[in-house]
Amino acid sequence: MSERSTGTDDSATEVFVAHRNLLFTVAYEMLGSAADAEDVLQETWLRWVAVDLGGVRDRRAYLVRIVTRQALDRLRALGRRRESYVGPWLPEPLLTAPDVADDVELAENVSMAMLLVMETLQPVERAVFVLREVFDLGYDEIAEAVDKSPAAVRQLAYRARTHVAARRPRGVASPAQTRAALQAFQRAVETGDLQRLLDVLAPDVVALSDGGGVTHALPRPVVGADEVARLLAVGWWKRAHRTVELVQVNGGPGLLVRIDGEVDGVVAVRVEEGLVTGAYHVRNPEKLARVETETPLSR
Repeated sequence: MSERSTGTDDSATEVFVAHRNLLFTVAYEMLGSAADAEDVLQETWLRWVAVDLGGVRDRRAYLVRIVTRQALDRLRALGRRRESYVGPWLPEPLLTAPDVADDVELAENVSMAMLLVMETLQPVERAVFVLREVFDLGYDEIAEAVDKSPAAVRQLAYRARTHVAARRPRGVASPAQTRAALQAFQRAVETGDLQRLLDVLAPDVVALSDGGGVTHALPRPVVGADEVARLLAVGWWKRAHRTVELVQVNGGPGLLVRIDGEVDGVVAVRVEEGLVTGAYHVRNPEKLARVETETPLSR
């Protein structure tokens, strides 16, 4: 290998590494799966090292374009796969660092609740929404990434924004409200205290559980404080040698559940106005690889 080609390879590697967390975040927000996002990053890298960097003016934008196109291809394939998924599907949970929670907009958009809303968008709509609303890319840049005209991208962005606005969760609670609600929720879950649970659950709270057909989970969503409280008091949690640890999941509060020291599941908790409005319980073993090590996200 010549000195010139070695230098080019080194430069390509440096640029890719510098933007890796951003690229992973784009792919994850489009796919809701860290495993699939990693596959997309690998495909992006293979295409990136074949690019003549001398002709690339904006390397960050070029990488985002590659990762978006690869994620779109993967998203279309995933749609077919999820049609045959056993039971409710939830995004793959990520253990995240405090800096993600500090970025309120990023934390909101990688939350379980928002990722579920984005699942209801068409693939290109989701790509446009993520690139515009989360990463604030210009319409011209997005147009290149999704192979549409800027005018078409504007229409897609408006449609996606309207769709999400009608379904997105209510306002996020303050950090103090969130901590208080989560601690109360944890104590109530650990003790199985029905009244404590009722005190911390919103009237329209929703509980979802994803076992992927591999392990026991709720076959359908459970809605309402009474139903969810009874479920939590006598259902999932009545296991010997169970521990519940407070963690940051997808930029928000969560519980890491262990049985005999082994990870059994993770619960991402949605807190609004001081009450728990959503509990997203992932038990599918294939989705628990990233709940013990922090995953860096950025935008």
